[in-house]
Amino acid sequence: MTPQQTLKTYWGHDAFRPLQENIIDEVLDGNDVLAILPTGGGKSICFQLPTMMKEGCCLVVTPLIALMEDQVQQLQNKGIAAAAITAGMSNHETESTLRDCIDGTLKFLYVSPERLETRMFLNAASAMPITLIAVDEAHCVSQWGYDFRPAYLNIAKVRMHFKHAPMIALTASATALVKDDIIDKLKMKGGKTFMSSFSRPNLAYAAEESTDKTHRLIAVLKKVKGTAIVYCKSRKKTTEISDLANKHGINSSYYHAGLDRDTRKQRQQDWVNGITKVMVCTNAFGMGIDKGDVRLVIHADMPDCLENYYQEAGRAGRDGQKSYALLLYNELANYTKAYAPYRPRDLASRFDRVFPNLAQAVAGKPGFWRISPNEPVNMLTGLKVGMAVNRNRDHRWEAALGKNSAQRKVALDLILCESAHGLALHL
Repeated sequence: MTPQQTLKTYWGHDAFRPLQENIIDEVLDGNDVLAILPTGGGKSICFQLPTMMKEGCCLVVTPLIALMEDQVQQLQNKGIAAAAITAGMSNHETESTLRDCIDGTLKFLYVSPERLETRMFLNAASAMPITLIAVDEAHCVSQWGYDFRPAYLNIAKVRMHFKHAPMIALTASATALVKDDIIDKLKMKGGKTFMSSFSRPNLAYAAEESTDKTHRLIAVLKKVKGTAIVYCKSRKKTTEISDLANKHGINSSYYHAGLDRDTRKQRQQDWVNGITKVMVCTNAFGMGIDKGDVRLVIHADMPDCLENYYQEAGRAGRDGQKSYALLLYNELANYTKAYAPYRPRDLASRFDRVFPNLAQAVAGKPGFWRISPNEPVNMLTGLKVGMAVNRNRDHRWEAALGKNSAQRKVALDLILCESAHGLALHL
């Protein structure tokens, strides 16, 4: 069969997405390939389809059990022999799976990078009919990347057992530095790199400041119909938001790495099958899961980096239909943890020590501030004032606090500390 016929037979598609056919042709020619395609760009077909056109088995190295199980299930649903070796399996189960690979029963074997270093795998490697090595989430090999995983550095060593097997490395995002690192660490010199546009015309991105993010996201979940993901930083918060959503009549569940394996698997499957509408989760959820009809991704907390945000937000609208990615933020909340150790009762003495003449300088003059522990905090105002002092944008503050940068820094500390402890700032 031709690549187009194979695509139609197993995946039911009439045409390839951008760059897929070029990448597949390169793999079929026996060359190494680095494919940088956007989230939802169809990376898995780039190694699954050529494997179905070749003899032997594809060794797929991927970082998460959830990702392995999802892709294995999809392949099995197509009648394709695929299996994964995961940490929860017994030695007997692992040996049986490796034997199936050696016997030629499997077309795909999914493993973690750590599995490649085990004695059991290495003992079986020389007898395994591996004709293609696929490295998913390849950015994990780079120390310049946002999700570095040391075990990825050992992937290149396994190539000595499969000297005639080309390698395809796949990722959704990679800077120029990370791209060069992937090629170097995986020993892919001489291979081609394909990079697609990261534009997602069907996906609307929005960032919204909110002092009550929880109730704002509940309002958005009620408004946007369809499946949704809500990302949080803490496990506790996933439970709290999910419980609140259910109280508001929104069918929701939560997911994080602290749940046992069977519970995680069941909740993921319920969400994929549409039984659960909203999944409130940490970033342990979502990587590699193929669900096209996600209409909304909300970040209730600021992601660690832009790459993480792009990956997670990009899980919306993979079917090409109109979808939304909403980031909710509260500027001052990012500073609260840093200034929480200060005790409120220390503020007055610290303030007087640093600015002994400030009270007299601003007495009776409008436009300056005073501390009032008996009134609610105005966090946004506090942050803006603090930034004005720190960046020297407000000449009134300069007149009161002086031009000394150290004094302005202390003023910023005080402002943020007061806000963290619920003290009001008045302008």
